[in-house]
Amino acid sequence: MKYYIIAGEASGDLHASNLVKALNEKDANATFRGWGGDLMQAEGVQLVKHYKDTAYMGFLTVAMHLPAIARNIKQCKEDILRYEPDVLILVDYAGFNLRIAKFAKRHNLKVCYYIAPKVWAWKESRIKKLRRYVDYLYCILPFEEDYFRSHGIKTFYAGNPLLDAIASRPNKDETKGEFRDTFGLDKREIIALLPGSRKQEIDAMLPKMLQASKSFTNYQFILAGAPGLTDDFYEKYVKSYQVKIVRDVTYRLLSQSKGALVASGTATLETALLNVPQVVCYNAKGGKIAYAFGKWLIQTDYISLVNLILQKEAVKELIITYFTTENLIKELRKVLEGKERIKILEDYKILHEKMGKPGVSKRCATQLLKDIKK
Repeated sequence: MKYYIIAGEASGDLHASNLVKALNEKDANATFRGWGGDLMQAEGVQLVKHYKDTAYMGFLTVAMHLPAIARNIKQCKEDILRYEPDVLILVDYAGFNLRIAKFAKRHNLKVCYYIAPKVWAWKESRIKKLRRYVDYLYCILPFEEDYFRSHGIKTFYAGNPLLDAIASRPNKDETKGEFRDTFGLDKREIIALLPGSRKQEIDAMLPKMLQASKSFTNYQFILAGAPGLTDDFYEKYVKSYQVKIVRDVTYRLLSQSKGALVASGTATLETALLNVPQVVCYNAKGGKIAYAFGKWLIQTDYISLVNLILQKEAVKELIITYFTTENLIKELRKVLEGKERIKILEDYKILHEKMGKPGVSKRCATQLLKDIKK
């Protein structure tokens, strides 16, 4: 079978490559062409264009590159028609992929969408496009299956790719002593700092996280450095603090941590799946105005994936006006000792049950092949 697959960023490349690997195991005649990255290419995808040449983030950046984006869409459409795939697989990347889905349906191509756009949080108008242009949707959050089905979309939840990533992580059996020796740490318990991956969010959150660290001298704070950001970037923040930076070992760090301060995003779910009590953080310029606008724009009661999945505040969220040094200190103390910590860990058990088991890519590939043969 001929597959055309499109992913537009690093995470999409990772998840798409695992799906391609699983499809190759189940379809001996599979051939792949598409847009993505090195990981997809390593699994046998004939790459048309790398995501590094197509990824534009932020309103201003997108506006400045509108002609290039239009050319990319045109090129993609033409290449799909030349390749004549049996199925088009779209991975996340909604702004680009929904346009391609519309085009594909006009040409009677079967469209499968892996990693659903988060329309339940914002831009719910996109639900109509998904219903019109997507034949089968494969979601990665357990509550999404009922949500999308209630809107008339054929949806399947195979699990979340993070389950596979965590289950197959390196150094899974590493002890606290081995981790400390590797990174030259002392014997104090560890608190992980995950202030995000973009410069703007790090600048908005890391200074207050570091200020809070001064109230926990019996612990050592370890910062997970983001890919693409050098130690020089972090130096202006950490130079006055006893904080060590580690890189490319976030799962190892969390596995050895007693608690964590975590920027809202995928990292909150990773932290929970590794059973680390946490305080979820989000900050932005604009103070009360930004907070009020965000509450109006976002259609959910919570911002962290942990709370969204459990449908309650299992982990504390400190958002904009509530993101203060004093609140960080107060809430971090709660998750390190006592009944609040016990409650969080109990809620994590429920989260694990809802999320399911590893083997996500294989389950998704099995269902996708079943669907497209209907």
